[in-house]
Amino acid sequence: MKKNIIGIAANQHYQNNQDFFDQQFTYSPQGFIDGVHQAGGLPILLPISDPELASDYITSIDKLLLAGGQDVTPFLYNEEPHPKLGQTSIDRDTFEMALIKEAIKQNKPIFTVCRGTQLLNVTLGGTLYQDLAQYPDWEVKHDMFPTVPDFGLHSITVKSESTLAPLFGERAQVNSYHHQAIKDLAESLVPIAWAHDGIIEAVESREKNTKILGVQWHPELTHKNDSKEQSLFDYFVQNFE
Repeated sequence: MKKNIIGIAANQHYQNNQDFFDQQFTYSPQGFIDGVHQAGGLPILLPISDPELASDYITSIDKLLLAGGQDVTPFLYNEEPHPKLGQTSIDRDTFEMALIKEAIKQNKPIFTVCRGTQLLNVTLGGTLYQDLAQYPDWEVKHDMFPTVPDFGLHSITVKSESTLAPLFGERAQVNSYHHQAIKDLAESLVPIAWAHDGIIEAVESREKNTKILGVQWHPELTHKNDSKEQSLFDYFVQNFE
């Protein structure tokens, strides 16, 4: 049986170390690789590139996965940078935005995690809280630091009729490792899970023929300890068509 090729949009890291000749590295967290492998998929890294290459990259894969990482550049949703804005990468933002648009155009399923879900929302016309301090009802710890985020910390409520409900039920515990969050949701997306304080924790496409699932937490860090988190990878790789 042919394995589904899962394109994982990669990040870039600068290694300031003479042993590595001060070079840059293209990488993905290992949990995404392992989760896709365990689900029976074939993970392929998509390096940050010219957005004009997005069509070629998407043509070469069956499905697209966007991972976590830097904050999203605020001028992409017409805001000035907040004092608590973290590191950004406009090259990564613009390339991944092009991947999202091309995947939708080519009708390829998309699964997004944390920053990936935030960038998805911005790409489709939504906005973000640059820091949770901007959210007036903030009362849940959404950043587990200094605790390692390899188990569920806070609860989520899941919409009963949604892509997520058969996998997680209507209430579950998830890890949390973010300081930005969805503010104004893009019109083409539907919220399907929320934290206790109302922060959107998962989204899907409003259009039934567009296969998009985005989560705010990090299943790649918990999938080995929690079968429902691995079920996200299983569903995306095997059934999300």
